[in-house]
Amino acid sequence: MFDKIAQAQQMAGEIKKKLDNISVRSEVEGGKICVVSTANKTISAIEIDTNFLKTVEKEELEDLLLIAVNRALEQAENVSQTEMQAATRNMFGDLGGMFGK
Repeated sequence: MFDKIAQAQQMAGEIKKKLDNISVRSEVEGGKICVVSTANKTISAIEIDTNFLKTVEKEELEDLLLIAVNRALEQAENVSQTEMQAATRNMFGDLGGMFGK
């Protein structure tokens, strides 16, 4: 039993490292605002087109940033879940299809 717990902890650490190296990107306004996140849901970059920044109003920029950040985090969550399900399946088998449904 303790071996399985240790193995699960090791697997979780390996998955976290893998997710740290996977990036997702969200763009709004045709790429004028881009947000990059790791699959561990850490925002790693925010890029705003300089010309767009000169023309956009503060409230619109804030709204667009929220949309871009939320989309990036949603994509990161999807990647994270997919990786966790695959790792769980590899470790424990399908267990009658319980995982991934």
